[in-house]
Amino acid sequence: MVGIVSLDSGVHAVFSVHHGMVGEHRAFIVEEFIKNGGLPVATQRAFRIRFGLGRREAVPDKKMIHRWVSSFRQTGSALKQTSPGRPRTTTGPENVAVVRASIRKSPRCSARKHAAALWLSDRSVSRILHRDLLMHPYKISIAQKLKGCDFENRTKLCRDLLNVRITDVVFFSDKAHFHLSGTVNKQNF
Repeated sequence: MVGIVSLDSGVHAVFSVHHGMVGEHRAFIVEEFIKNGGLPVATQRAFRIRFGLGRREAVPDKKMIHRWVSSFRQTGSALKQTSPGRPRTTTGPENVAVVRASIRKSPRCSARKHAAALWLSDRSVSRILHRDLLMHPYKISIAQKLKGCDFENRTKLCRDLLNVRITDVVFFSDKAHFHLSGTVNKQNF
């Protein structure tokens, strides 16, 4: 999408937007804001109409509209600029490949031990595992092996519990504490 916009100072600016929804939204906001004479509420209404949003659905707020227009006036682009500062080197492609190879070599080793062996910080290794390699930590849960008669016993117990009257007392004898908020304290296992 390419357009020409006349700014308040009389300068004409050309902007181009990629075919993404965010770019399309930003370009529309900038155009409408300038067309409406700097009124953010009118811009929000036009945004709702253009993109078929209801009254309760989220639209860019006044601060965001002013930020996008200011960015457009300064840089000539409505797109998000690359953030200034030092580029991320710790989570670069080289370290991602090194962490991937280390995990494949010894998958049962902890992330902390991998970090120490690779001379990377714990946080960098966990960030690489989570964001780049799509690996997530998990907690091992304790379970018992089911036997053939367990299914029949469980269905019998469920039928019996369905027949329990409200006035009857139901007693669970487990070593877990159940709270009203729905959390379970399983520290006694």
